[in-house]
Formats: sequence, structure tokens, C-alpha cells
Amino acid sequence: MRILVTFAVEDEFAPWRKLREFGTRDYPKVACYETRIADMHLDVLLTGIGGKKAWVEATKIIWNGDVDFCISSGLAGALRPDHRPGETLVARKVRSVDWNRTIHCDSWLVNLASECGAKVVDAFHSEDRVVVDSAEKRALGSEADAVEMESGEVLFEAAAFGARGVAIRGISDTVEEDLPLDFNRVTNASGDVSIPRVMREVFRNPGAIPALIRFGHQSQEAAERLAAFLDEYVQRLSRTAVDARPRGASAT
Repeated sequence: MRILVTFAVEDEFAPWRKLREFGTRDYPKVACYETRIADMHLDVLLTGIGGKKAWVEATKIIWNGDVDFCISSGLAGALRPDHRPGETLVARKVRSVDWNRTIHCDSWLVNLASECGAKVVDAFHSEDRVVVDSAEKRALGSEADAVEMESGEVLFEAAAFGARGVAIRGISDTVEEDLPLDFNRVTNASGDVSIPRVMREVFRNPGAIPALIRFGHQSQEAAERLAAFLDEYVQRLSRTAVDARPRGASAT
């Protein structure tokens, strides 16, 4: 059995690497890691920030192998007041801006996530840019619970190749708060955060430093809680997947 878990960036994945030993996989221009849990082969792919990069990189992995389960993971921003930093959410569906479609997550995977302690929500909103402003978050909250940038692309591809998919996210920021920086300005063409660009933005707006520190602490705590959840989740998945029915996510 083979499971693919995707994150956007290394910082989201790093706490899991502290819990479990991962080796690197030899894919040109792709950051990919692997480990084994009992009879399960687990791949972790870093897609970079943003849907298009996630779509391209996930396709390379899924196309070249038989992936049974695909988990789109990482951090997300809350779109409703009842979702708080550090919580782990699993969505029944993902609304993809780029594809203009709704991808329905595998119901068995959602239920298993709930049994492991994730909070089940109706929908994630998968955007093609970072949503910075709290007012826009509130507006998006009319149709989704959390916003992120990769699940729509990753799960659309997973469904196309027959893998069972689910989106699981840790909440890094509340609906009430603006992000401390416009992260759309600090992402490079590869979908990674550019430290020099971050420093330029901080230099232009030094008053954002306290909020940036707070956001960093919240993101770290969310990533650590997500790592603990995922480690338990994939172990449970490896033990019970034989009985899982029905097969597949779907897009509409």
C-alpha cells in the first residue's frame, strides 16, 4: 500500500521529521521523502506554495507510481470564528478556484480523521493566492471553513489517477486577524518563500514585527499538532485500509 502526503513547504513538514525518520527520494527538481510503517510505503511531497506548482509536482509523483491514498496537508487560515489556531481540520470537500470545481473527499478517510481527533468541517476554499485581509476571510466564510492554496489541485489530480483523497489542515491564523505581511509579495517562482523578500517587506513595515512573531508561534504550534495527528492517522490508516469502502474522491 502506498500513501502520498503533500505539504507546501518544509516548515509545515519539519515537525513530522522530528517524530519519524524519513529518507529522501531521488526525483529531479522535486522535494520528496519516504518512510515505511509496517507494510505501508509513505511518500511526502513538498509542492511549493500555490495550486499550479502543487498540480505539476503532484502529477509527477502520482503518474509514476500506484498511489492508494493521497492526503493534502499543511496549514490554513480560518474563515469562521469557531476555528482557532492549533486545531486540526478535515474537510468533506474542497472548493477549487483554479478548476472552478468542488472535489469531494473520500468519506471513509474523513471519518477516520474524525476518529483520530480532527474536527470535521464542510469545506476548504483552495485559492490561487494568499488571502491576507480579515474582511476577505469573513466574506469567504459564507462558503467555506478554512482557506489554503494546494488541496484543490492535488486532490483533483489524485481523483483523476484513482487515488482516494482527503484534505487535512492545521489552523495557523484566525478569521479576525490580517496576516502580518502580504505573503503574495514574498513567494518566488518556485512556490517557495524568499527570505530576502521577507526581509524587504519587514524593512518597509517594521510595525508588523510583533504580529509576524505571533503568527510564527501560531504556525509552529499548528504544524507540531498537525504532525502528531498525521503520525497517528497514517498508522491507523495502514492498519485498517483493507476494510475501507467505498473507493475514491470525486470532482464536480
